[in-house]
Amino acid sequence: MTKRRVCITGIGVISPNGLGREEFWRNTRAGKSGVKPISRFDCSGQPVQIAGEVVGFDPLAYMSARDLEGTGLATPYAIAAAGEALADAGVDWKSMDLEALRRVSVYVGSGGGNQEFTERQYSYYYSGQQKKCSVYVIPSSTLGTLASEISMQYGFRGLSHMFSNGCTSSTDAIGYAFRAVKHGDAEMAICGGVDAPIAPLTLRGFQLLRIMSTGSNESPELASKPFSASRDGFVLAEGAWFFVMESEESALRRGATIYGEIAGYGATCEAFHRVRLEEVGIEPARAMELAMAEAGFTPGVFDYLHYHGTATHLNDRVETTAVKLAFGDCAKSLPGSSVKSMIGHPQGACGAASLATTLLAMRDGFAPPTINLEEQAPECDLDYIANVGRELEIKKAMVNTIAFGSKNAALAVGLLD
Repeated sequence: MTKRRVCITGIGVISPNGLGREEFWRNTRAGKSGVKPISRFDCSGQPVQIAGEVVGFDPLAYMSARDLEGTGLATPYAIAAAGEALADAGVDWKSMDLEALRRVSVYVGSGGGNQEFTERQYSYYYSGQQKKCSVYVIPSSTLGTLASEISMQYGFRGLSHMFSNGCTSSTDAIGYAFRAVKHGDAEMAICGGVDAPIAPLTLRGFQLLRIMSTGSNESPELASKPFSASRDGFVLAEGAWFFVMESEESALRRGATIYGEIAGYGATCEAFHRVRLEEVGIEPARAMELAMAEAGFTPGVFDYLHYHGTATHLNDRVETTAVKLAFGDCAKSLPGSSVKSMIGHPQGACGAASLATTLLAMRDGFAPPTINLEEQAPECDLDYIANVGRELEIKKAMVNTIAFGSKNAALAVGLLD
C-alpha cells in the first residue's frame, strides 16, 4: 500500500477571540481572551454566566434566512470556517468537474453539533408552541447532517463522515482524514471541528457535573486558567476550526502553501469511567506514544506541545502526568500551552482549535501563552508558557486531547523537510 506524506494547506477559523484565521491568531499570540458574559439568554442568578461565545458573526453571509430556520449555529460556523480554509488553500471548488469533486472527502468532529437548535425545538414543544418547531428538527438535531451541510455547500462527493467522541471528536476526525489521504483513499480532505453548545440546558448539565468555573462571572477573561493553583473549572465555548488536507504531491503540484504535515495519529480508551479520568495517565500517554511511533518521532525531537488544558483540577493533573510518561526526561524542557485559556473549551472542536494554534505557531516561530497562570499548581510543574508567548522555532509538535468516556487522541505534527 502506498503511503503518502499528508499536508495542511488551508486553515479557517470562527472563534470566540477572532473571526477568521488571522484575527484568531493575532489575538491568541497576544494572549487576548474571548470569554465574555453570555448574551444569548438570561442566566442571571445562575452559578455560571460566562462563555467563549462567538460575537459579530453574521450567519446570513453564509446561509439564507430560510435555511437558517432549519438548523443551528454550528452549521454556518462550519460552512464559514471550511470556506476560509478552501480559499486559503487556493481550492477553486466551483470550477471542479464531477470526478474531481468525488475525490474530496469531508470529516467533521463535534461533541453535540447544533445543541442550541435542538434545545430551542424542545422549548417550543414543552411550552405549547409546537407550531414553531422546524420541519428539520430531526435531521438538524442529528450529528451526521453537519458533515452533509459542508458537502452540499461545496459540492464535494467523497466520503462525508461525522465523529462524535466528546472532546477528542475533531482530533479523531482529523486523524481519520489523515489516514485516508495517507493511504490514497482520498485525494483531498476538508476536516476539522465545530460545536455550538451555549444553550440553557447544556450549561445546566455541565454545572451539575461541578466542573465549570464559577468564580469569575465579574471578570470573565480571568476565568479559564489551566494548570493554575487557583483553577476552578472550564469555560464552555463554541466555534469552528477547519483545514484543507492533501498529499504532498498534490500540494506541490498545485503550488499551495504548506503549513506543515500531519505525521502521526494515536487514540486510546482507558475503559474507566464516563466522566472521570484515571489518575495514572497511562492511556493518554499511550495515545501520544502511538502518534510518535507512526510519525517516526522520538520524544527528544519535539519543540512544542499543545495541551488539552481544560482548567479542571483532574484533567490538568492527569495530563501533566501523561506528558511525563510519554516524554520521559524530555518533559521538563518541553514548552507547551493551552489555547483554552483564551477561548474556553469548545468541546468536540477543541482538537481542531489546538491544531490550528499549533500550525500557526509553527508558521510564525512563536509559541502562544497560557494566560491566567500567575501561580502554577504544585502538581502541574511543567513549562506551560505562562502568560506571555515566546519566540520559538517549532519544527515538530504534539497536539493532545482527552475526552469523556475515557477517550484520548493525539496528533504528531511537523514542518516538511
